[in-house]
Amino acid sequence: MKYNIYDTLKERILILDGAMGTMIQRYGLSEADFRKGWFEEHSNSLKGNNDLLVLTRPDVVKEIHAAYFDAGADIIETNTFGGTWVAQADYDLEKYVYDINFHGAKIAKEVADEYTKNNPDKPRFVAGSMGPTTKLASMSPDVNDPGYRAISFDELVDAFTEQVNGLVDGGADLLLIETITDTLNAKAALFAVQNVFDEKNIELPIMISGTITDASGRTLTGQTTEAFMISLSHMPLLSFGLNCALGAKDLHPYLKIMSNNADCYISAHPNAGLPNELGAYDETPQMMADQIEEFLKDGLINIIGGCCGTTPEHIKAIAELANRYEPRALQVTS
Repeated sequence: MKYNIYDTLKERILILDGAMGTMIQRYGLSEADFRKGWFEEHSNSLKGNNDLLVLTRPDVVKEIHAAYFDAGADIIETNTFGGTWVAQADYDLEKYVYDINFHGAKIAKEVADEYTKNNPDKPRFVAGSMGPTTKLASMSPDVNDPGYRAISFDELVDAFTEQVNGLVDGGADLLLIETITDTLNAKAALFAVQNVFDEKNIELPIMISGTITDASGRTLTGQTTEAFMISLSHMPLLSFGLNCALGAKDLHPYLKIMSNNADCYISAHPNAGLPNELGAYDETPQMMADQIEEFLKDGLINIIGGCCGTTPEHIKAIAELANRYEPRALQVTS
């Protein structure tokens, strides 16, 4: 049976999963885990390149996906956040990008299908995760040469096209372009998505999630929340949203702006607060859920999950809370 996420979103708030990296850290994986069966002879150190685990330790990735479904997630993200040649170039692994995305989607889809089969009343969906890459198209990395760009728009389109092909071929139900700090990068991602859709004669729902980098309420490249949305509203979207950088409390006013201006669904997956001096996240599941309840009381949210520092325990608390609230109503446009 083919499930339609639009139909499900009319019924209830959907739960997105939590942090993949936080969960991977719990396994204490070694360099050998990142090489197993694929990269034993590779010259570069690979530990920490989490995207590779869909190839070398798929069992770990499957366990994490399952843990989030057990916690109540409706949507899991593929472990492909850094799945472009731009990001993989740091490890000299550009030629494995399609494999990473294909297997990342395939693994997630296998787990999702199993859970949907066991409980058809709660269909599970796979979001193909597309991170921002490691380079910005709108800003120079060199303060002494503000006109310089580390990457071009066409190069980004090429990188995202390869990623989208792998995610689609692997079975992703939708695409999540997330943690956007530079809207021009996101435009390149959307251009690549549309090209692949046209070539394959398909269409999947698209989620867009930006990142507010500080208390000014702007993205890294200086856009306000409204400007960010307007810049990307030319594409039909399943949802606009915000994730990462800030905790739930700090995202609240910017989600309200999104909710008041968007004619699509609204998502959020905030961090478990801000990192402490050791880089860890201290917010307990209950602390995070209490803050997210303010989103729910104000009717701002259709899709809610967690980013850095969140675990299945956080998602379980959020899912139990969200079940008590109605989803945000779509804006009626003339």
